[in-house]
Amino acid sequence: MDLHLKGKVVLVTGASRGIGLATAKAFAAEGCRLMLSARSAGPLADAESAFRAAGTPVASLAADVTKPEDAAAVIQTAVSAFGGIDVLINNVGGGGGGPRIEGSTDDDWRNVLDVNLVQTVRMMRLALPHMTGRAGAAVINVASISGWTAQLAMSGQYGAAKAALIFNTERWALEFVPHGVRVNTVSPGSILVPGNGWDRYRLANPAYYDDYVRHGFPMGRLGTAEEVADVIVFTASPRANWVNGRNIPADGLEQPYPPLDRRAF
Repeated sequence: MDLHLKGKVVLVTGASRGIGLATAKAFAAEGCRLMLSARSAGPLADAESAFRAAGTPVASLAADVTKPEDAAAVIQTAVSAFGGIDVLINNVGGGGGGPRIEGSTDDDWRNVLDVNLVQTVRMMRLALPHMTGRAGAAVINVASISGWTAQLAMSGQYGAAKAALIFNTERWALEFVPHGVRVNTVSPGSILVPGNGWDRYRLANPAYYDDYVRHGFPMGRLGTAEEVADVIVFTASPRANWVNGRNIPADGLEQPYPPLDRRAF
């Protein structure tokens, strides 16, 4: 299927590894031009070099988009390199602090909300003038099934931040539609990526990991970054023009199961 993405300018944050890198690769395969951002300069430079060697037009900037000046620099780099932005993928996110309320601090809550919610709002606000009027423009915010499924292994502040992204999806879509920009959210479930928390848990606790997968995952395994990337790319494409203001789970029908020990991650 031709997704009608060839030549589109796609900005991906958190693009040096995991879902972000897989998403960038999937857009590159569709013939897109890439603007990549991440905090880790080395892995980001490696990704840019690989894309450039494969013939993909690409620019990048090592930046922390939770900082207003860095976020503005990422947008400006994209505009300077390619003249505008067609697709914005807000993939930056993460947890932090104690998983239980009695072990968390005010700063834990502020920091997690900032890294998941506030920077997303900032990136959307900064990008909008450079997306307005571009045919097929779209924003995809990466949330999580933790935004509606409570498990003690994940912190309340993380779930609250992801729930806020999901809740605001329809509101933002209503605000952006007069500018010709769709807004949707993709919510991954548990994803196994080499070196990530789930991979470390699998290696350290193989018996409990196998039991968790057997009871919590009807498809018999965790998802992959590439499977989430495919959902993101399709939803961002003109082929999904009638999908707007919606949250799309990419979780393999993951089921709640007794919580893991968060300290093992």
